[in-house]
Parts: sequence; C-alpha cells; structure tokens
Amino acid sequence: MRKIHVMIVDSQPFFRAGLRQVLSEGDSEGMLEIVECDPGVNGNNALTQITAASPDVVLTDIGYPFLSGLDLSKRIVRHFPITRVVVLSANPEEDDDELFEVIKIGAVAYLRSRDCPPAVLVATIRRAANGEYPINDSVSSRPKVAWRVLRQFQDMSSMGTNIEELTTPLTPKEIQILTHIAEGNSNKRIASIMGISEQTIKNHVSAILRKLNANDRAHAVFLAIRNGWITIQPEHEKLPG
Repeated sequence: MRKIHVMIVDSQPFFRAGLRQVLSEGDSEGMLEIVECDPGVNGNNALTQITAASPDVVLTDIGYPFLSGLDLSKRIVRHFPITRVVVLSANPEEDDDELFEVIKIGAVAYLRSRDCPPAVLVATIRRAANGEYPINDSVSSRPKVAWRVLRQFQDMSSMGTNIEELTTPLTPKEIQILTHIAEGNSNKRIASIMGISEQTIKNHVSAILRKLNANDRAHAVFLAIRNGWITIQPEHEKLPG
C-alpha cells in the first residue's frame, strides 16, 4: 500500500520535531512518510520544497493568536491544488473566527492540537490524502457555527472583485446538490436524499468544483451564494417537513 507523504512546515525546529514524534506515535501501521521543512523567509523555502517533493499533505501551524501562518497556508493551497493542507492551532478554546479564516483559505482540515490525540491526527491526514474534507466535521458538529459561516460567505461582498467571471453554468441537479452541501450534508446523506448513488454525488461534486474553479466545497458554496444561485435559510426559519 502506498505511503502518505506528509510535510511538516513550521519555523520552529522544536515544534516540527514534536509533531513528528506525535505522528510516529499515532501511525501504528507505518503509513506515513514524514519530512520537516523550515518555511524560510516569506515562506519561499516551503514553496520550493513542496515543488520538489510533491507531498500528499502539508501540516502547518496557524500561528495562534496572530494567525500568522494563514498566509503561507493560502499560498500553498493556491499554488499546489493537489497537495492537501491541514491547519493546526494551539488555541485552547473553540474559536469561530479562527475556523472561518481557515475555511476561507481552502484548507481541508482544522485541528486544535491540545484536543487532538495522535490517532485522530493520523486519521485526519489519511482522510485528507484520500480526498476528503475533514474540516466539514468541524463545521457540521457546531450548527451555529455552520450557519454563521454560510451567512458570512453570503455577506463577503469585499471578495467579489477577486472572483473570476464564470462561463460555465451549473445544471439544475448540480445546484440542488450544492444547496444540500450548503446545508451541511455529507455526500452519503445527499445520495440518500436524492435517491442516487454516493459515487454519482461525488462525480457531480467534482464537476461543480471544476466548473467554478473552486478550491473546495466551502469555496463552491460561497461562489454560488455570491452569484445568487442558491440561498441559505437559517435553521430556525425552516418549515417542518
């Protein structure tokens, strides 16, 4: 079975070594191939190393409390769409604003290191390498945060000038699927709701991301809201069905 190439990117050798030890403890099956990387000045060394090594997953630190690691994470997501970015935070408390910032950059997972056992971190890395978005769990497990995030996406008019003109419209079915995604449903749940296979849903999601040139599901939801294709109705306003 192919190993998962993981790169730890952080300017502190002590942090990198400690995280490497944590990963080794949680990787009971020896599935991870781990390397360390000092990002260097302005993160340029990290970009060079990622170009050379093409890791499956990059682990970065958010730089709590100043969120200084987000810019580098954003650059990695932008320049290396195949590499999955997992963001770690030393924040001792759940922070809605921090989670929202991580979602905006297109990271696939967000973990608070103080509450993350080695096995959970390794499992998250595996899911990320397999194309999943564990960050959706962080949102869906906190319903109030989910609606706040979606409302913020809807109100982020300041980002509108940075959105490329979209030339490929979504089909009615793709819009329906994207609406279900916006409501926090997994692919499996959407498949059950629509009465089609989960693989078909995955194919539609891939098509949606490609058409919208979106980094991930959250980015696709934002673009669809921004263009008025879907609307988000707060949970308390929904009629019982």
